Amino acid sequence: MIQGLHAMIYSSEPEALRAFFRDVLELPFFDAGGGWLIFRPPEGELGVHPASETGEGGEPSGTHEFSFYCEDLDATVRELKDKGVEFEGEIQDQGFGLVAFFKAPGGLSLMLYQPKYEKT
Repeated sequence: MIQGLHAMIYSSEPEALRAFFRDVLELPFFDAGGGWLIFRPPEGELGVHPASETGEGGEPSGTHEFSFYCEDLDATVRELKDKGVEFEGEIQDQGFGLVAFFKAPGGLSLMLYQPKYEKT
């Protein structure tokens, strides 16, 4: 079912923040291509994305989000639905992976996805 947590931090200084995570905190990472470093703390990932100064076409600096990932999204969605979890819409292909959103207590909408990229 759930294998880990994927977190995102949107930053107005993504290169500096990536360098900080890589060089100062010495977090393990891999290059997903095009300079996109993905950090691998134990049982999770942390990516840094550029921020939108206007909030249009992206998230403002300081925004964060997290999502859960799994090996088999169809099976995990079925398993969670069997436990009473409510999903919002259908599974979608977002390019980086197959994605589904589910509701959690407190009015949260959380992402669950099956990545297409190889985890190294």
